[in-house]
Amino acid sequence: MKILKKILFSILALVVLIALGVFIYYKSKAPQYEGERELTGLSSETKVYFDEYGVPHIYAQNQKDALHALGFVHAQDRLWQMELMRRIAPGRLSELFGAKALENDQFFAGIGIDENSAQAVANLDKNSEAYQLAQAYIDGVNQYLEEGKTPIEFDLVGVKKEPFTIKDMYNIFGFMSFSFAMAQKTDPLLTEIRDEWGMDYLADFGLDGSLAKTRLKSYDGKAKDYAAIAKSVTALLEQSPVPPFIGSNSWVIGAEKTKNNKVIFANDPHIMFSQPGTWYEAHISCPGYEMYGYYLAGTPFPLLGHNRDYAYGLTMFENDDLDFFQEENHPQNTKQYKTATGYANYTVRTKTIKVKDTVDVQLTIKSTQHGPVMNRLLKGLNAKNPVTMSWIYTQHPNHILEAVYGLSHAKNLDDFHQKVGLVHAPGLNVMYGDAKNNIGWITSGKLYKMPEGVNPNFILNGANGKDDQRTFLPFEENPHAINPDWHYVYSSNNQPEPINGYLYPGYYLPQDRAKRIQSLLETKSNWERADVERMINDHTSLIYPGLVKNWMQCVTKDGLTSTEKSAIETLQQWEGTHAVYDIAPTIYNKWLYCYLKNTFQDELGEERFSLFLGTHMLKQMVAGQSVNPNSPWWDDVKTKGIKETRDQIVNRSFHEAINALEKQLGPEYTNWRWGKVHTLEHQHPLGKVAALRPLFNVGTFEVPGGNEVINNLLFYLAEDGQYKVGGGPSTRRIIDFSDVENSVSILPTGQSGVRSSPHYNDQAEMYVKGRFRKMKLNRKEIEATSTLLVLKPKAH
Repeated sequence: MKILKKILFSILALVVLIALGVFIYYKSKAPQYEGERELTGLSSETKVYFDEYGVPHIYAQNQKDALHALGFVHAQDRLWQMELMRRIAPGRLSELFGAKALENDQFFAGIGIDENSAQAVANLDKNSEAYQLAQAYIDGVNQYLEEGKTPIEFDLVGVKKEPFTIKDMYNIFGFMSFSFAMAQKTDPLLTEIRDEWGMDYLADFGLDGSLAKTRLKSYDGKAKDYAAIAKSVTALLEQSPVPPFIGSNSWVIGAEKTKNNKVIFANDPHIMFSQPGTWYEAHISCPGYEMYGYYLAGTPFPLLGHNRDYAYGLTMFENDDLDFFQEENHPQNTKQYKTATGYANYTVRTKTIKVKDTVDVQLTIKSTQHGPVMNRLLKGLNAKNPVTMSWIYTQHPNHILEAVYGLSHAKNLDDFHQKVGLVHAPGLNVMYGDAKNNIGWITSGKLYKMPEGVNPNFILNGANGKDDQRTFLPFEENPHAINPDWHYVYSSNNQPEPINGYLYPGYYLPQDRAKRIQSLLETKSNWERADVERMINDHTSLIYPGLVKNWMQCVTKDGLTSTEKSAIETLQQWEGTHAVYDIAPTIYNKWLYCYLKNTFQDELGEERFSLFLGTHMLKQMVAGQSVNPNSPWWDDVKTKGIKETRDQIVNRSFHEAINALEKQLGPEYTNWRWGKVHTLEHQHPLGKVAALRPLFNVGTFEVPGGNEVINNLLFYLAEDGQYKVGGGPSTRRIIDFSDVENSVSILPTGQSGVRSSPHYNDQAEMYVKGRFRKMKLNRKEIEATSTLLVLKPKAH
């Protein structure tokens, strides 16, 4: 018995020691938020105050020291995220995750971002302030990499530490730019529909821009082969450990419409959720410069920012800057392809992709005058002739670093406007407001016209010499509105009005958010910050209730069950809200899914229908197609000799929806709360491993909002009726120039990507409840409420 007790005691002691060791290891990874630290390269002492949410407020004697400090503290909170971000574009994820990341690496290594980045760095003016400050930031990152605490993720995955470079910055911006594009999801699918079913089936899709009912106003003062493209690129972006950009809202209210006669600025960029989140907040103050900014991991200048003088932010323009071309090989010479003037040689380059725990992969990339050949880069693309991808980003000089530096160092509105012109891709709606009561909406992007009769929504002909002709437009003609006489500007990824008679093609989102934003801004002239806080959390659709009322006319009233009658009554009373306790959005979205499945899946098939659900064009065309009795899509092509009608499909879909909800959520329809099916979990890349999920992921939360409402917590429709939120506002920020020191924001989870940091998830509950916290600018307030880390020059 004594021996047994000794054994049990020894086991217990061992468990306690292991637990204690794990705890000490876990706590040892926490960032340093106070004390002193010596940094090589600082010219003078720099103070970093970390406020109660972990935001660093950096006070330095010059910008170089400030950027050096920023790189250091950014790395201590986000080094793992930085490592992932810099690896995507050059195709280096397989070094960490093995063969499961190989498809991602082959694609991104093939499309040429890394080569474009190298060229951009070679062309940089090494004496420019943008370069010098970027290098100071890199020096700070690398000092933490060498001397700081190694992230848990580095230990678990086995990351070999390598110094960061300015080329890594360009690669990060390059991935961001690609994730903005929608052509890769849309053009192949539209081409298949055209080739298989004819142009009549595309009439409902509004490819001429006719479905864009609410437009932004400018103001001065082969079938199955192609499907693989959409399927593969969609999967790559969705499975990526770094989230793609997907949309956004922003509006700037002029002084004439605010209670305090000062501009109010609002912005909430929509990005797929992840843990850590996309943005790192930091406030820099030094003689001659101050900026409170939002930074991508591994980049030195903020894409979103404000100070006491001006504020700026972004949404996606959604213009078309990426095209696919069907090429023709030479019939006898595989090294050549056909052009309008004869045959030309492919250019060929090779890359080596290192794969963890197995042999390296040699990748051969062929390119034409249009761009890289996709056939070997995308899984399943088995076309006999090559399909190439033409992307503005890699075809023109890359000035993204100078552009982002310029946005955060603008002297005035005119200077800011000029800096936007440095961004050739991606297309962005850049929003601006300042303390002098200027407001502006400016679009970036190198825009171009196609020849008449050439539709960039389809796979183009690479050999005819016509489809690839472009007339580039001067930046001055890009859509914009500066100080319009209606006293506000906004953007929500909707289409701008034509300029000089030309309607810019793109993959715009429907009018829903635009109409709601415009209706709220138009009808009020005494805006305060609290009003804007409520507006940015608004979850009302002006479109859905009217759509549902139209659909209900198709429902036969005879023989309805009690549950169906209750559902009809709930929908009749619905005002378009998406609160967690609402029942109507649960019914609406299930009905919507059943209608879409019964209408489109018979022609598209299951796989293409699934791709269709993930496109912007789906959202754009529902309102028109679902009420069009003459749409060819209503007929079920699988029922020979029978031609279904709109009324039959919509009616059948309603009954199927209610039956499905009864099976999913129970027969008592009052339990069909929106929050039960609309949920949010912030997933860490390692959280995909079941054992690590509780440690690294944040959530799950019941959340309000939904697709195409201002609080755009978006999801894909699914058969199981569970709407797991994939993306949404990556921050909500409001700057009121009548009280700029009390401007507010929120992050989806927290400031730090380090699990043992108290700021890993300390904003998550606030975020889902629509709350805010202060973006502090007042030094006395910052000093009184923060911990202090003093960074001192290291003695030589």
